[in-house]
Amino acid sequence: MAWELRPEDVTALARGYALLGSGGGGSTTLLELMLARDLREPVSIADIDELDPDTPCLGAAFVGSTFLFGEKMPYARPFDHLIAAAERWLGTRVPAVCSLEGGGLNGLSPLLLAGDRTLVDADCTGRAVPELDQMSLFVDRVPGMVFACDTGAGGVALVETDRAVDAERIIRAAIVQAGGIGAAVLSGFTVGDLRSASIPRHQHRALQLGRAWLATAFAPPATLAEALGGRLLTHGRIEAVTSHSAPHREQRVQAVEIEGPEGSVDRVLTGSETLAMLRDGVLVSATPSVIVVLDAVSRDILQVTDLAPGRRVIVLDLPAPQWWQLRPERLRRVLPSAYGLPELDAA
Repeated sequence: MAWELRPEDVTALARGYALLGSGGGGSTTLLELMLARDLREPVSIADIDELDPDTPCLGAAFVGSTFLFGEKMPYARPFDHLIAAAERWLGTRVPAVCSLEGGGLNGLSPLLLAGDRTLVDADCTGRAVPELDQMSLFVDRVPGMVFACDTGAGGVALVETDRAVDAERIIRAAIVQAGGIGAAVLSGFTVGDLRSASIPRHQHRALQLGRAWLATAFAPPATLAEALGGRLLTHGRIEAVTSHSAPHREQRVQAVEIEGPEGSVDRVLTGSETLAMLRDGVLVSATPSVIVVLDAVSRDILQVTDLAPGRRVIVLDLPAPQWWQLRPERLRRVLPSAYGLPELDAA
């Protein structure tokens, strides 16, 4: 059933997406400001099953280092030139838009197209992820994907491919040339493809999470976790933060040591997102679960880069989207091994 998003709901929606960022995905503040300017009337968000399955659809997102938004602000309408290029290539207008990454700032990106396209309540990740080839349409190998992205100075790169690795490597290289951050549009799929190859009603989930957080943010940690439909993992003071290379992948992993409430040694492992938590060496939570770290005093939803010694934090576990767990080939793309930590897969 279609539902209506009101301008005053954006704050709650943003908080929901911040939670689903699992410590990554970038701050939602800039997108909230852009929507405060552009979103003046309620917009309808359609369920997948309400639309003709043959309806062409696209997804819009920002790719690269979200920290660079502080130095390189996006255009007022950052996706228009990319959509125009994709539609020229496809030879047809694409009237619907879904979410590509349902965690962090990109959860709000489709709303920048409200009024121009039909908003579809479907998402391609269900949480923040570091790589483009982790999007559900690529994981399920939907054919004919067309990616368009910024290359800088108004340039556009367009890649049509059935190989997920092409999207990750070629689009990522183009974004580096664009200055490290840029807009991107994925097209070449239909609403019918989303019925199996996406996480349905994810925007609605984010809104409900955000509303629950706004209502209970300063409640006791266990009460807050219950209100969010999750569980409390730990709370306490960060004693140390160490960084090392993942042994099976070229990326940095950060270990955040927390003095647990009953004297346990709790370690939160992070990459670009929060990946796992161990208590006295025993795994208690790991991706694809959404692990959220909050400041214990302000209750701010923290990015992994905010974690520093001396800070008191609350760590929560929110359930993973069911979509990832329905097939082994899907689950492999979000297990700890996909982030360079295979020793945590079987735990």
